[in-house]
Amino acid sequence: MEAKIAYFSAEFGIDTSLPIYSGGLGVLAGDHVKAANDLGVPLIAVGILYRKGYFQQGIDGMGNQQAFYPEHKPEDLPIQPVLDEKGQPKAVSVPIAGRTVFLKIWRADVGHVPVYLLDAHNERNDKEDQGLTNHLYGGNTDTRIAQEIILGIGGVRCIRAVGEEPDVWHMNEGHSAFMALERIREYSAQGIPFETAIEAVKASTVFTTHTPVPAGHDHFSFEQMDRYLGEFYWQLGTTRENVLELGRIEDRFNMTRLAVNMACKVNGVSKLHAEVTKELFHQWTPSIPKQHIPVVPITNGIHTKTWLSKRMAEMYDRYLSPDWKNRIAEKKIWDRVKSIPDEEVWQAHQQAKREMIEELDLPISETTLTIGFARRFATYKRALLLFRDMARLEQILGHLERPVAFLFAGKAHPADAPGQELIRQIWKLSQEDRFKNRIILLENYDMAKAKYLISGVDVWLNTPLKPMEASGTSGQKAAVNGVINFSVLDGWWAEGYNGENGWAIDGGSHESLEKQDQADSEELYRLLEEEILPMYYHDQPSWIKRMKDSIQTLTPVFSTSCMLAEYWGKLYIPTAIRGRRFTENGLDVAARVASYKKFIREQWHHVDIQQADLSPTSLNISAVHCKVRLGPIWHKDVRVEAVGHNGTNGLWRKELQMVKELDQGYYLYAGSFNGAIEDWNQAGANIRVLPISQDFSHDFEMELVKWG
Repeated sequence: MEAKIAYFSAEFGIDTSLPIYSGGLGVLAGDHVKAANDLGVPLIAVGILYRKGYFQQGIDGMGNQQAFYPEHKPEDLPIQPVLDEKGQPKAVSVPIAGRTVFLKIWRADVGHVPVYLLDAHNERNDKEDQGLTNHLYGGNTDTRIAQEIILGIGGVRCIRAVGEEPDVWHMNEGHSAFMALERIREYSAQGIPFETAIEAVKASTVFTTHTPVPAGHDHFSFEQMDRYLGEFYWQLGTTRENVLELGRIEDRFNMTRLAVNMACKVNGVSKLHAEVTKELFHQWTPSIPKQHIPVVPITNGIHTKTWLSKRMAEMYDRYLSPDWKNRIAEKKIWDRVKSIPDEEVWQAHQQAKREMIEELDLPISETTLTIGFARRFATYKRALLLFRDMARLEQILGHLERPVAFLFAGKAHPADAPGQELIRQIWKLSQEDRFKNRIILLENYDMAKAKYLISGVDVWLNTPLKPMEASGTSGQKAAVNGVINFSVLDGWWAEGYNGENGWAIDGGSHESLEKQDQADSEELYRLLEEEILPMYYHDQPSWIKRMKDSIQTLTPVFSTSCMLAEYWGKLYIPTAIRGRRFTENGLDVAARVASYKKFIREQWHHVDIQQADLSPTSLNISAVHCKVRLGPIWHKDVRVEAVGHNGTNGLWRKELQMVKELDQGYYLYAGSFNGAIEDWNQAGANIRVLPISQDFSHDFEMELVKWG
């Protein structure tokens, strides 16, 4: 089946020559686009052209981060203006705080995949509005909501302006969720009722969430929403209250809540992150157990060819299948890594290490065990975990026969004072005589520096506070280059580590952050002292074996080839089919589902589980009977089921059958339960009623549940 995908992201890390990214989210989006090009996936991407990008980082003589914003001229970037039939630049407009803002459209081509970028530097705008798209993640929440209107509403209008008709609309994080409101507006302009438009939009929309903590999700006050979009509400064919309800979390408008409400498929970016996301969303819908929150896990991967060093690529050309670059996700291709001579693996890595030392002007020797820690400086990433026991660290770094160097790199958001303090502390330590040329802080980390680091260091260190690392991909980039991962078992590493392909810090679940930090730092030191240093300096065959195990087991699994195949099969194709079904025949299915949901919501107050009885029928089976009031709701429009804990953090579900109608609107349901009555009580079992429909994308689409 052919399906065109519209992929919206606030940032794209495609190449350093197009600096419209800040870090992992953008680089992942760039790799997603490159994989679509490789695999022939019909994808179009939409983002923003930030003329001053994120920021360029300097570190002054006191270790303070300095932020610089050089302006990038479009003519110096690998982009072209999109022109109309008269050869004039195309533009779209968006409503922002009661005024109209005009946006130029630029296009960057990643092979056959176009990336459309919106730019407020339009002579029709006043100077203040022209600056709306200057900075990525800059300014305050007023800037943020304006940029998200540009990305979401402007992005849909951009797609219409260039003549594209996507089958699937993909929101990469909640920044672009206003796209759903614009698509509702389009239907409203055709006379389609608001509720029907919601179902049509939802049926063709997917949402990827990357953020495991509530504070990381964008949210705006209702006052801001009124100020910025108040004159837009009526165009959706409904009331202000109905629009705000789509994103309401208490007294705020939450962009992730809007995205979840307007998507038929939601995915997290690793297996562990999907579970964390279920826990988060459970707080919004407490009547639905976290185990039943519908979040699909699709673990992030990397665009292998982008991140592979030249030396390693040349080695793979010699020893793998001639067409290995087109078969990255095939495990059997990488089984051949075992047969590569150890000396060749070592020399390819050492050459990459020499290039890193030269290009980054590092004061270290290629014989020094070099460990890299490079990522955004946020407190949960625990950059200072290494420094909890200074005497022990000094002993590790001061060993004359086993020299070790730690390379730190990364930016802290200009508004993140604690993150900037991390940089300052590491810089100060790097200046001390005992750590001179052993603790090294590199400034202005970007994709170009990343390519040298992830291929040139010997070990890649990652110490997040579990489970705060949604996925992470830097370690995947290191692995394909023969660099060995040493990480907390969080994000992707919880899936990738097998005991032989790197080192792991459990990250456990201690009752306090202090005890967790202490336990994790102790494990960090122990592994360095007892395993990593001795193996590197005294057992090179074992070290190279671990390099090979890392390459062989991780490269085919954590690639965007594998990742995009999962998106295609689990999200894109089912959503394309669903979207078409909902909109064909004049939106017949969408209208039916909207009408059905309206009826269920209006009548749900009648639903009540009035009586439930258990009785033993044999030694290990009990009968369950319950009386349920449904009122005007048809009994075939609900499912009545028993639910209980299975003892392993999971739930069992047992559907009960309607036996007979007792009185009008009252029904008797019955079923069996494997276990005695005391087992039912121990399982915390209960009976619930939920509305069902063959047209729902999942059982809890309406978020309505009545418990006994």
